[in-house]
Amino acid sequence: MSARTNQSSFKSFMSSGQPWVWMNGGAVAISMIMVAGLLLLIAMRGLGHFWPKTVYEIEYDNGTRMVQIVGERVETEEVPRKRIVESGIKIDSDADMVERSLIKVGIREVLGVDFMLTVAPNEKSVSVPEDVLVLERTQWGNFYGFLTGVKESGQPVDVAKASLWEEMQFRLHRVKELRERIEGIEKIKIGAINFQLEKLRLKKRGLELKSVTERKPYAQIEAREDQYTRDYEILKEELDNLYRDIARDSITARVMTGDEVEIKLANVVKAYRPNAMSLGEKIVFYIKTFWGFVADDPREANTEGGIFPAIFGTVVMVLLMSIIVTPFGVVAAIYLREYARQGLITRLVRISVNNLAGVPSIVYGVFGLGFFVYVVGGTIDELFYREALPSPTFGSGGVLWASLTLALLTVPVVIVATEEGLSRIPRSIREGSLALGATKAETLWRTVLPMASPAMMTGLILAVARAAGEVAPLMLVGAVKLAPSLPIDANAPFVHLERKFMHLGFHIYDVGFQSPNVEAARPLVYATALILVAVIVILNISAIYIRNHLREKYRNLEEH
Repeated sequence: MSARTNQSSFKSFMSSGQPWVWMNGGAVAISMIMVAGLLLLIAMRGLGHFWPKTVYEIEYDNGTRMVQIVGERVETEEVPRKRIVESGIKIDSDADMVERSLIKVGIREVLGVDFMLTVAPNEKSVSVPEDVLVLERTQWGNFYGFLTGVKESGQPVDVAKASLWEEMQFRLHRVKELRERIEGIEKIKIGAINFQLEKLRLKKRGLELKSVTERKPYAQIEAREDQYTRDYEILKEELDNLYRDIARDSITARVMTGDEVEIKLANVVKAYRPNAMSLGEKIVFYIKTFWGFVADDPREANTEGGIFPAIFGTVVMVLLMSIIVTPFGVVAAIYLREYARQGLITRLVRISVNNLAGVPSIVYGVFGLGFFVYVVGGTIDELFYREALPSPTFGSGGVLWASLTLALLTVPVVIVATEEGLSRIPRSIREGSLALGATKAETLWRTVLPMASPAMMTGLILAVARAAGEVAPLMLVGAVKLAPSLPIDANAPFVHLERKFMHLGFHIYDVGFQSPNVEAARPLVYATALILVAVIVILNISAIYIRNHLREKYRNLEEH
């Protein structure tokens, strides 16, 4: 009797659906924990890269002789002793497991490598010298060594050894100011002149294609070209003087091999002594370095410097995609829900829209390349930019075609979400509006669409979340490893939709899998991934805020 009762209770418990509720709840909780763990891993690996790490000076027995190693201890792991011995390294230990470290030594131009491996038993002495110098350079990666002198125009500066650091910092600050002036002239002033000269060249080419023989328009163009050329020569002379000034200062430093090398301060981005820093100084340094990563341009095949062009390109592309996909998705949903006759053809259209959401993104990329770039872009070039041919203007990948491709990729999401929102509007609201004398279009525009706007925003949120992380189609329609010019700048017409752009997702792929220096690039992969997640979250939070505001605004109308 008791067994039968227990069996009945078990069946009743299973049929109540509670086990499935708990199972689904557990699955959701596990998924959230996994996502949180992944984000925590990315944050730890990425954000830790910007902290000024301790630099060690190690007396190391490499099996043949004692050598000095100066660098950062990047990571440490336990490996079997047998594995180390088989690789040909003699170990002064009989332990089964040996601690092995990856040391970033940084003087690639001297050693030919950035990293070295050491085993703990062969590290005879380890010290933390306070005077060790770390340089972040425009080329060759980091530099680790000991400052021995300062030079001006190739001649040593008479400075006491205790004052070398302050003297170098003073001159480095001067170099930084000169570098900013050089970048301002090259990127802004000379860039604007080159942009205008190219426009004049194309204008002259256009006159030639139209077989214009009158001398006056050519003379006007040539006069403007001469003026821009004179302006360029003035800037070029100023630029030559700045390059001469910035090349004046240099330092000498002793490296781990005992050699003394000379380094031009023009090639130094920043200099610091991490072992001599206090906690407050390290925090300030960390904030400045992280901000530099966000705001600067990339260097050294994208393995150094910042990611600002990639952030800018990603945001511009997503915003442009949102502007394109929203009206098309909403209009399509309105037609399917409000105007189309609900029959076989409409059902087939809905099935097709749902299936489009499952098409691989690379297929959209191939379509975008074939239709938008080659057909539409090529036609635009033939009609409006013949003077630039055979160099394409719109007939090549660019931010416009990338945005259109991703709009096509995400439009099914917007259509489905908007249709769901329209279907939830009570029929009585439509009938009440019509009974008061409003037309169907007025009812739709002034009553139905405002109430369905939260659903539209939901579709846009889903579209942004998917589009911002897509990489495969962008590789075909506009995303590049390095874009010298942003799609928005100070040159009229200010928005250049034909330009190629950088994208955070493609940047992660390039740094992680195409980098010539994998170990140096690995932390940047994590940091860039974290920035990409942050950009998507910020865009989504903005859309969610708008959606919640609209939902609250029209809640009372729905209740009544």
